[in-house]
Amino acid sequence: MLTDKRISVVVTCYRDEGSIGELLKRLHAVMEKITPNWEVIYVNDASPDNAEQVLLDEARRDSRLTVISHSRNFGAQVAFSTGMAQAVGDAVVIMDGDLQDPPELIHEFVKKWLDGSEVVYGIRAKRHETFIRNMCYKLFYKIFRKIAYIAIPLDAGEFSLMDRVVVETILCCHEKDRLIRGLRAYAGFRQTGIEFERPERFAGESTQSFLDYLMWAYKSFVSYSLFPLRLISTIAFAVAGMTGLLMLINLIVYFLGYKTPPRGFMTILMVILGLGTSIMTSLGVMGEYLGRLFLEIKNRPQPILRTLVNDHRTEPRHWLGRTGEPGHPGSPVS
Repeated sequence: MLTDKRISVVVTCYRDEGSIGELLKRLHAVMEKITPNWEVIYVNDASPDNAEQVLLDEARRDSRLTVISHSRNFGAQVAFSTGMAQAVGDAVVIMDGDLQDPPELIHEFVKKWLDGSEVVYGIRAKRHETFIRNMCYKLFYKIFRKIAYIAIPLDAGEFSLMDRVVVETILCCHEKDRLIRGLRAYAGFRQTGIEFERPERFAGESTQSFLDYLMWAYKSFVSYSLFPLRLISTIAFAVAGMTGLLMLINLIVYFLGYKTPPRGFMTILMVILGLGTSIMTSLGVMGEYLGRLFLEIKNRPQPILRTLVNDHRTEPRHWLGRTGEPGHPGSPVS
């Protein structure tokens, strides 16, 4: 045993029915060697397969397994937050339910945590993906790190261990459009990374298309960077400078008495189209920021729980910045 401190493992589930049994088996084997005090919290994010029934069957056999089911699909980031709010451990591990986050790495996470790190995250040193996807991942992380207003570790996903103080800090962040790895970096504290090889999904196929990944990257840029807005200002200043220069050239040509033929129709057309494109792009970027503000100020409750099995908490929950007990199945969290 490494420690007698309590550790919670939060697992998100969406189309992961085929991975549940194997993941729980490997988690049991790992956690039994780490601490006698542990729990697993599985958050079923309205998975359309038979995952919920499989989880309920497992929960009946093992009281250390808590199963939470959302009323609809809220996304993995909210699902992680749901599990973190339910967790009672001195440290909380969060991981995907497709076995691409190897449970065996938790042992190394706990060692680093006991040595004094409040956050230990996994670094995806190698992925079993296509060459194009691997290049896109690396490009995204490098760009994201350059333009984000906080330091985001390269190639680090949600798979991590966080001390209780970090978990509480993240839960106090009120935004609805969440990115755990960004909030984790924002929280600060002592953080360290451990490299690992990310395997393929244990069962089933990826639920994310290439377009989904692009939209997720765009969301990350907008949520943790002001660069897109500042880029609009830079483009505006550049266009204003070029316009002023052209006006000055025209004035000089006019006063020097030079006469030019009426040529340059295509040039004018391209300039007009270029400016129109810049304006529409600028409006789109600003609209994205305004849209996120629009969603945040509504302050609608999320997540909404449908069922909760094997509740280990004895104190009021801290649900995404709001303290309270969840209502009965089908009602929003208060």
